[in-house]
Amino acid sequence: MIIKSAKFVKSAAKSSQYPPAVLPEIAFSGRSNVGKSSLINILVNRKHLVKTSSTPGRTQLINFFVINETFSFVDLPGYGYARVPKSVKKNWGPMIETYFSTRETLKGVVFIMDIRRMPDQKELNFIDWFNYFNIYSILILTKADKLSKTKQINQHLSIAKALSVDKKELILFSAKSRQGKDAVWHAIEKLL
Repeated sequence: MIIKSAKFVKSAAKSSQYPPAVLPEIAFSGRSNVGKSSLINILVNRKHLVKTSSTPGRTQLINFFVINETFSFVDLPGYGYARVPKSVKKNWGPMIETYFSTRETLKGVVFIMDIRRMPDQKELNFIDWFNYFNIYSILILTKADKLSKTKQINQHLSIAKALSVDKKELILFSAKSRQGKDAVWHAIEKLL
């Protein structure tokens, strides 16, 4: 995809703060510090459109971005081990659930996992939730460059088995080498 424009629109904590539901949306979801922001930046060829941090939990609101004036990317807060106040963490679940269950322009979710970690019950619950609500999901394994080719292959197969999916359904991605960028775009374009 040729990116002509990519701009931040707004952040929201509740549905009344969302921008008008006009453009089709692709949401990005996953555990804290899994590489959601880096993935979006690579996809739109921008270094700093989405703020990245080595500290888990920096994204605490739902962030909306308009791409090419024709569709939106939505960066959701990460879940898991983020070092944020419990009150903030407690609000994340309902905030994300409200977005997924009410946003009529949502076309699908890019669900991101770190290839170095086996999925736990939280990942399985998310995937079950997407299936239950008929939300199409694109499954991404980030940080592929952190493993040797042999370890990548073995982990790819192990994660596919743990998620009960064909390994072809898991796209390997690296922000460093840009491995998988075209495959991610192809999957997103099918949804749009």
